[in-house]
Amino acid sequence: MTKMTLRILMCLLLLTWSSVAFAAQPALVQISTIDALLGGMYDGVTPIGELKQHGDLGIGTFDGLDGEMVVVDGQVFRVPADGHVVPVDDDETTPFASVTRFTPTRQQSVAEGTDLAAFTAQMDQVLGSPNLFCAFRIEGQFKHVRTRSVPKQNKPYPPLVEVVKHQPVFEFDDIRGVMVGFYCPPFVKGVNVPGYHLHFLSADQQQGGHVLAFDVEQATVAIQPLHKFTLLLPQGGDFSTMDLNRDRGAELEKVEK
Repeated sequence: MTKMTLRILMCLLLLTWSSVAFAAQPALVQISTIDALLGGMYDGVTPIGELKQHGDLGIGTFDGLDGEMVVVDGQVFRVPADGHVVPVDDDETTPFASVTRFTPTRQQSVAEGTDLAAFTAQMDQVLGSPNLFCAFRIEGQFKHVRTRSVPKQNKPYPPLVEVVKHQPVFEFDDIRGVMVGFYCPPFVKGVNVPGYHLHFLSADQQQGGHVLAFDVEQATVAIQPLHKFTLLLPQGGDFSTMDLNRDRGAELEKVEK
């Protein structure tokens, strides 16, 4: 074997190793875009069974905007408008969801009295850069948690900013559970929710929802930076024809808060 042949083989091996290593990195996998959801695209496009192939932790919603999705340890739960959590079958569908294969690289305690604002400020320091994606799992005892869900919609679908005007809000005191979700950087505006987005599931899997506020008694947070982002767009249907040029930033602010 000539030196030139050996060098070529070594280069090919390095390229192959690099490709395999990059492919093995966990990614944030997303179904559709937040602006499509804000605009009223609530028809499910991806089966839950298929979604679970992309990740075991995540958040989203369901066909017809039928409640909040919480994905914990590979199980998918629905928090409907009546607040009673139910597990979800693989043949149900989602119009919008974000998941990852959760392999945290860091874990730390969350101090007693930490609220949502204090938590996000602390995580800003941990992340070090506003330009990276990150997944979170916060687990423990909470003095208080406030969540919301959304009622199932029928066609013609109203925009999401109108739906949340009628959202039920749930208040939980002295409750144990887990919060899962993501930080997304500012440049995803229109694609996902910039900033922090968390959903809650109680330890008995009976209560939960989109997190509006919390106050920690004792908890830990597991953190996973994500350097890959995969966007799976709906094929055909309303997504192909809807107007996505509109800036819905003000609507998103109302929806999230």
